[in-house]
Amino acid sequence: MNINKTIADELNIKITQVDAAVKLIDEGNTIPFISRYRKEATGALNDEQLRNLFERLTYLRNLSEKKESILATIDEQGLLTEELKAQIDAAMTIVVLEDLYRPYRPKRRTKATIAKEKGLEGLANIILLQMTKKSLEEEANAYINPEKEVNTADEAIAGAKDIIAEGISDNADYRSYIRKYTFDNGLIVSKAKDDSKESVYEMYYDYSEAVKKLPGHRILALNRGEAEKVLTVKVTVDEDPLLKYLESQVIVNDNKNTSGALKEAISDAFDRLIYPSIEREIRNELTEKAEDSAITVFGKNLEQLLLQPPVAGHVVLGWDPAFRTGCKLAVVDATGKVLDTKVVYPTAPQNKVEEAKRDVKALIKKYGITLISVGNGTASRESEVIIADMLKELDTHVEYVIVNEAGASVYSASKLATEEFPNFDVGQRSAASIARRIQDPLAELVKIDPKSIGVGQYQHDMNQKKLSDALSGVVEDSVNKVGVDLNTASAALLEYISGINKTLAKNIVDYRETNGRFTNRKQLLKVPKLGPKAYEQCAGFMRILNGDNPLDATSVHPESYEVTEKLLEKLGFSASDIKTGLKVSDKIKDKKTLAAELSVGDLTLTDIIKELEKPGRDPREDSPKPVLRSDVLSMEDLTEGMILKGTVRNVIDFGVFVDIGVHQDGLVHISQICERYIKHPLEAVSVGDIVEVKVLSVDMNKKRIALTMKI
Repeated sequence: MNINKTIADELNIKITQVDAAVKLIDEGNTIPFISRYRKEATGALNDEQLRNLFERLTYLRNLSEKKESILATIDEQGLLTEELKAQIDAAMTIVVLEDLYRPYRPKRRTKATIAKEKGLEGLANIILLQMTKKSLEEEANAYINPEKEVNTADEAIAGAKDIIAEGISDNADYRSYIRKYTFDNGLIVSKAKDDSKESVYEMYYDYSEAVKKLPGHRILALNRGEAEKVLTVKVTVDEDPLLKYLESQVIVNDNKNTSGALKEAISDAFDRLIYPSIEREIRNELTEKAEDSAITVFGKNLEQLLLQPPVAGHVVLGWDPAFRTGCKLAVVDATGKVLDTKVVYPTAPQNKVEEAKRDVKALIKKYGITLISVGNGTASRESEVIIADMLKELDTHVEYVIVNEAGASVYSASKLATEEFPNFDVGQRSAASIARRIQDPLAELVKIDPKSIGVGQYQHDMNQKKLSDALSGVVEDSVNKVGVDLNTASAALLEYISGINKTLAKNIVDYRETNGRFTNRKQLLKVPKLGPKAYEQCAGFMRILNGDNPLDATSVHPESYEVTEKLLEKLGFSASDIKTGLKVSDKIKDKKTLAAELSVGDLTLTDIIKELEKPGRDPREDSPKPVLRSDVLSMEDLTEGMILKGTVRNVIDFGVFVDIGVHQDGLVHISQICERYIKHPLEAVSVGDIVEVKVLSVDMNKKRIALTMKI
């Protein structure tokens, strides 16, 4: 198998692009580095394309290794034919490969192997050939052997049928046909184990749907219901056509002596050996596809969340709401430094509202707080009402914003948080995190395990390694897309930079603390264990503001400094002019000719020009800013037809959840997102989008709000 050509065909890209990307990956280059600084080689493949390519490369290489191992095993048995070798070479999935290998796999003792040990293969062949004129009992009498525990003709016939059943079960073509037929015509059927109980799975208590039409979120819901022992889930199919198919393949003749036994063996092969494993395989395939889809959605949501624009220039009060233990507060200056912490008790059972207002007003006055960042967890609604009421009593302009606090408690109890805030308790750390995640979402959210950020569906039910790898890739791409300030970035942020691991990130911070701020990128080579390869991978993503070389504050890679300086000189600029941004494009008449003169690729030159025009530009600037509020609504205030602005908090397969400022997010079903047909909500909206919605209905008992974006 030509792996590179297969990938090129699957991803609909050129073979030369795949060859270049595979070569760069094998040389130890990271995906962000290849995507940003090797566009000429790969034909500008982006992060997503490169990650898909890497995933398929890994799968197909593993498949290729498995093929070699299987071919060697079958060859050792002396059973490898040219036809079988060609079938194995052509296999494109592990499932097909396993089907082909099944007859040659070393088996545990089965009914068939025991029957063979008893010498019943000859009788099995008589049944299969269907040429005997004797009755089957007469033929079987010849195989009675008490020493081998074959005491009767019936026992001999039963053993022979076991041998036939296993032979039919091991046929790869039969399995492939039955799997496809079941996938195309089968139903997923679920029943309640105890339908007297109320649960979130009620819609699945007596449910069926075509296998091929079942959407991913329902597959994962059924799996969870089954795992929680609330549901029984089966794949069902009409067996008659499949039994007729097997009979036509095995060729059952009209021989009254043998055809009955042969049909029984075929039925046993289907019921006992083929169908249970086909059902497992289909369930596994459905789950894998559903997981892949859910991971993709989770990744897209996470990327949007990480790339939300920073709300800069504010002294922020982080408010971690709670009831019994009080609301934890942390005051954070515009650089993220914690200035003060406090606990107030405005919520039940203490209800010290006036005292809490007095304390918060004192903090606002003392530190010049202009924004309150409130976590959306327990007691958030009650806190929001108190804050909105208090803001009306102030003579200065202060706003508040509700932030998704998912993962704040995970972070506050982590080793990283303990090192960052050794003298704080978990509540104080959580409040500081809630304040900082509005100031710079990316810098704060990288400290939390991506799975704990809570912008997916069923993330705890799926393959955790696959999920972690995918989400880590999303975080890595996001961090490198933005870049980091080498002199302020935390170790948690630095470890996601291309070429940097946990050890190197810690070493960079240690070096900075020992030797003072970095003044040029080359000083990275003095960091212990950071060699030339790591420097090549990371340097372009590290920014140094007000350093020795203005280019160090841009995403221009040091390998392109010489070309950039020649370009500046040619256009009549100097390096010191870069800080404010240059009108470079206005002075270039023919980019292709200029690229040739500078001995640089067109794509690289385009990137250099973009960077010179907007040096150190933050791509997050293009995203919508979060909605800052000064007043509060409640569910009781909502009426049908009311139009509101809200923030998309989560995107899932069947719709989007929108924060409209009433603590309970409203659901916009996929059918209510836009006028045109869409297969998935991500085609129209992303996490963090500011959208206009209309209230369709409010269910106070179930705390459900139905919204529409079709206004």
